[in-house]
Formats: sequence, structure tokens, C-alpha cells
Amino acid sequence: MFDFIVEFVKSSGYLGVFLLMAAENIFPPIPSELIMPLAGFVAARGELNIIAVILVGTAGSVLGTLPWYYAGAKLGKDRLHRIAERHGKWLTVAPEDIDRALRTFDRHGHTAIFFGRLVPAIRTLISVPAGIAGMPLATYLALTSAGSLLWTSALAYAGYVLEAQYSKVADYLDPVSKLVVASIVVLYTYRLVSQHFKRKGKKT
Repeated sequence: MFDFIVEFVKSSGYLGVFLLMAAENIFPPIPSELIMPLAGFVAARGELNIIAVILVGTAGSVLGTLPWYYAGAKLGKDRLHRIAERHGKWLTVAPEDIDRALRTFDRHGHTAIFFGRLVPAIRTLISVPAGIAGMPLATYLALTSAGSLLWTSALAYAGYVLEAQYSKVADYLDPVSKLVVASIVVLYTYRLVSQHFKRKGKKT
């Protein structure tokens, strides 16, 4: 997995970083915790510019949040609840997840959008209550961009600094990256099955 991401970033360049980060926010096949450090590795080897890597990674991350923001703005809480009840099992999004994000937003307001971009557990769904609450798009983009910039900068810089230890880190990170992706698959399957039986239990 380590070599795959590095080769993909090398061959696709900034567009690859942008697309991976956008996809990570819509449906995370590969988490940003792997994408940005490895993009930083590639930049440290002189094949990309680290500032450009951070900027396109941030842009992709922000773009990937917009479908969730607009889903909240256009559909509202009740319709999102019904969609989560009917189809949420495929995205492993339950009505409880929406409620949790709403509570976080209600409790912390605008700061929830900024700091939410730094927390893997709520990074994606925190965009939903911003849309439901009617937060102005310009405000949302400013807060999301600031939080995403901080997150992607830290990850990319970590990979950039560790480039000198490339071979050692690669030996360590490759099995770890495979474990992370495998864990995502297992978690998705678990939530898919558990939500299926939870809905089945409610019908009986």
C-alpha cells in the first residue's frame, strides 16, 4: 500500500493528491493520514513542491466536504434521517451519527467546523449540521479551509521531514498502512451488518 500510494502520487502529480483527498472526504478508501505524509515524501524527493502539495491537498479536502454541506442545506435533518434509515447502511451512516454531529455543532458552533476538520471521527459529518443550520457558504469555506490547511500541512510536513529515513519508514509504514485499510474494510462490514440487524430488530 505504501508503494502504491507513492507511485500513484508520482505518476498523477498534484491532480492525484487532489483527487485522493477529495475522495477521502466523500467515502474514505484511503485516509488522509496516509495520503498526505506520502505526498510529503514524494515532495521531499524533489518530484513535487511541498507548498503546492499542501495547497492541492487542502483544496481536495475542502471540495470533498461540499456534498455533505449541501446535503444538510438542501435536505434538512428530517429527510436526512429518513435517508439514513433507508440507505445509510451502504455508507454506514446512521441517524444517530447525524444527531451526534448536530449536537457537536450546537454545543460548539463555528469552532466545531474548524476543529472538527482535525478529528477523524467527525471530520466528514460535521459539514452536515453546518448546512442544516444555514451557515453562510463563505463562512463555512473559510472555517473548513483553515482547519483542513492545518491538518494537511501537519501531515505533509511530517512526511517531508522523514524523507531522509525513507527506507526505514517504508518498512514500518507499509504493513501499518495495509492494517489501516484492512481495518476500514472490517469496520465498514461490521457497521453494515450491525445496522442491518438493528433495523431488522426494529421491524419485529
